[in-house]
Amino acid sequence: MTIRSSLFGAVAAALLLTAGASGARAQDAHAQPRPHRMSWSFAGPFGMYDPAQLQRGFKVFKEVCAACHSANYLYFRNLAQEGGPHFTEAQAKQVASEYQITDGPNDAGDMFQRPGRLSDHWPAPFPNDNAARAANGGALPPDFSVLAKARSYHVGFPGFITDAFIQYQEHGVDYIHALLTGYEDAPAGVHLQPGLNYNVYFPGHQIAMPKPLSDGQVDYTDGSPQTVDQYSQDVAAFMMWVAEPHLDQRKRIGFQVMIFLIVLGGLLYFTKKKVWSNVAH
Repeated sequence: MTIRSSLFGAVAAALLLTAGASGARAQDAHAQPRPHRMSWSFAGPFGMYDPAQLQRGFKVFKEVCAACHSANYLYFRNLAQEGGPHFTEAQAKQVASEYQITDGPNDAGDMFQRPGRLSDHWPAPFPNDNAARAANGGALPPDFSVLAKARSYHVGFPGFITDAFIQYQEHGVDYIHALLTGYEDAPAGVHLQPGLNYNVYFPGHQIAMPKPLSDGQVDYTDGSPQTVDQYSQDVAAFMMWVAEPHLDQRKRIGFQVMIFLIVLGGLLYFTKKKVWSNVAH
């Protein structure tokens, strides 16, 4: 009886702990809402980037985000490459020439400033991380280069299985869009730390970055809505391209490979039938 009682007690304790953990997860899920899934042009096995959206996203990045965030893996020449924003080479050169790049040393051993070239990477807004922290109240603005691929959110079961089946890989851009549109006034009873701002989708809800976007902040010339929601979608799509600039080519090659394998499989099947047609089985 003692052994049975001990086993029963252990099972009961395990069930209580499981129930408590489930309740905690449910409470966390309630407190941390899941970002809404957006309709991205590049989602799915046949999705492609929208050049017009990438150009708008670049404009938002250049005029707003680049004041604090670096993009160390982005080169000016990338703006004119295939599968990107479809800027012409002349337009990319014009963008590069608007920035002063530190180069050198020259013949006298001194560093000097010159206009940017296509071969230069996007200039960082701060000379080093310490300078970036000092200018942002101790917070270090993350580099934009791979942020759209690095960020994600918890999907849970069976969502992650469904996502694997439909090949949904846009959790990072969903999160970025949600974060940029998730600034609200802190609810009653929530105490914000000095210098922090309330954001619905940021883990812990307290973020050092102030609300970066507002309606009408960036002028669009193609008639697109000049709203925070549209700005957030466009810059998130641009960040996705910066993180994976060859997505269009990768999907195109993948589709061609699948067609090749299907044709090869058919040829092998009929070849096997021909070779073994006169052999008795």
